[in-house]
Amino acid sequence: MKQKTLILLFSFFGFFTFAQNSESEPKGEPHFKVFWNYNYDFSDDVTQTSAFELKRVYLGYKYKFNDNISAKITYDVGKNDSGSNYTAFVKIAQLDYKLSSKVKLSMGMIGGKQFNDQEKVWGYRYIYKTLQDENKFGSSADLGVNAEIKLSEKLTTNIFALNGEGYKNPQDADGNQRIGFNLIYDVSDKLKMKFYYDTQASESSESLNNIGLFAGYKSGDYSIGAEYNKMENGTTYKTPIDNHNLDGISIYNRYSINDKYEIFARFDQISSNTLDGATNSWNYDDDGSLIIIGTQYKANDGVKFSLNARSFTYENLDTNLFEVFFNVEFKL
Repeated sequence: MKQKTLILLFSFFGFFTFAQNSESEPKGEPHFKVFWNYNYDFSDDVTQTSAFELKRVYLGYKYKFNDNISAKITYDVGKNDSGSNYTAFVKIAQLDYKLSSKVKLSMGMIGGKQFNDQEKVWGYRYIYKTLQDENKFGSSADLGVNAEIKLSEKLTTNIFALNGEGYKNPQDADGNQRIGFNLIYDVSDKLKMKFYYDTQASESSESLNNIGLFAGYKSGDYSIGAEYNKMENGTTYKTPIDNHNLDGISIYNRYSINDKYEIFARFDQISSNTLDGATNSWNYDDDGSLIIIGTQYKANDGVKFSLNARSFTYENLDTNLFEVFFNVEFKL
């Protein structure tokens, strides 16, 4: 019975692929992206000094129904809270509808707008997440709706309502959604500025809020980005707690030596407030500063290699880290 089922599934997939390819102008295309690395930890008193890791596998498909309507679906294969390293989650299941030349509506499991512009300027997601993503200021995707409105030639806004728990978690029991907006100002074709804000009511007396400021400059050979972020009344974007605040700054730049080689550097600092009666900040063990320096070799448009070093100096000086990574990204 299982063999017959598999034969039927493969037959259906084969027919679908043939039908797609038989069109003179196919509208759909598959895509994938893989993050792989080897790392060595030079920190004192570590148990695991080195490891090969497969951090992320993205599998998906895009389809354009017509000039105004398109859809995409992406599976994220990665670690979950239960301990499995390779669990598949639906990260994107998004329908985009261009209502006019100035308004686009997105719905479903949609990509977030909180740090997507920062990620483009940073440019090395396969090596390290942006500060907000790494420190759980927000999720890269969530269930909800987003309206992207072009207010003028230089000014664009996104207005959204989301569950607020991210793509790996269902809506929580209180049913409060995260609502917010951003404003993106294209100063020129090289310089972009962004203001971001969101808020979510909670069972606590105070709402959980996020504020972000970003400026990014990109030219042919050089780019630099700087951002300031603040999360109020929460230890993460899905864990509201009154009077627990987190501040973060991140500065990163890149220089292309030629078409194949780049060098880059980044500095992050994360800090939290000290609660009444406490000696140290509530996030004392994880507060501190990060430095990353490295180089990238681009074999072609779909394959990148990077050798980089990163150090984290914690406020708690007993747990400083120094690691060297060899990272690989390959994608279609």
